[in-house]
Amino acid sequence: MTVRPLRSVLYVPADKPKALSKIGTLPCDGVILDLEDAVAPEAKDGAREALADALSGLDAGGRLVLIRVNGADTPWHDADLEAAAALPCNGILLPKVGRAGEVPAETGFWAMVESPSGVLNAPAIAEACDGLVMGTNDLAKELGCEGRGAMRTALQMSVLAARAAGVPILDGVYNAFRDEEGLRAECEEGRAWGFDGKTLIHPSQIDPANAVFAPSEQAVTLARRQIEAFEAAGGGIAVLDGRIVENLHVETARRTLARAEAVAAREG
Repeated sequence: MTVRPLRSVLYVPADKPKALSKIGTLPCDGVILDLEDAVAPEAKDGAREALADALSGLDAGGRLVLIRVNGADTPWHDADLEAAAALPCNGILLPKVGRAGEVPAETGFWAMVESPSGVLNAPAIAEACDGLVMGTNDLAKELGCEGRGAMRTALQMSVLAARAAGVPILDGVYNAFRDEEGLRAECEEGRAWGFDGKTLIHPSQIDPANAVFAPSEQAVTLARRQIEAFEAAGGGIAVLDGRIVENLHVETARRTLARAEAVAAREG
């Protein structure tokens, strides 16, 4: 079972050569090289050039590398797509996707879900792309809501869409980057809801996200014991610590071990 860790995915402004040069030293599982929100309008053209220079010699070290382009309704979209398609990356992240028809038919595209239409069309969007990323700041603005709790339905609908399509999904950012306690709480909530990891806005957020989204030592130990008990029972129903262990529990246990092994390999 092959699993790519996506515990921590950091946004990096594409017009900041110093930040781009540090990517290979960061302990994150992925980066989103941003040509959109993090880059001022007058810096868009220069950002494409800086990004091309940075990626030409980048050793990503197995990290997921996505390039977020500007939206289709902007004057920079076509140039961004052309530039990104020629660069070494794992995918192109499309912002503000509202329906599946906005995702090109070829593979390699991820979609941001950050509007009511994006949430309502998330099942079809997920089927059309390689992964989903929640844009919780824009979603809150579009919904006119306050607080993450008001977006719970939208977030869980998006997770359902990703799971149905068999693609990964990343939770939105936590804006208070100096508030580690708040970040950990939001990561724990996102993990409980089924997200694969967290998008981040500052390198200081990487370690907390990695810790929360990695399988715990207790989870790994339980997974091994469940598999052992199931196999000892001859592949039928087993009992462990007074609880039934069936094939579905073993599948979950094997996924847990695969994730733990992928994390260990990534950190190694």
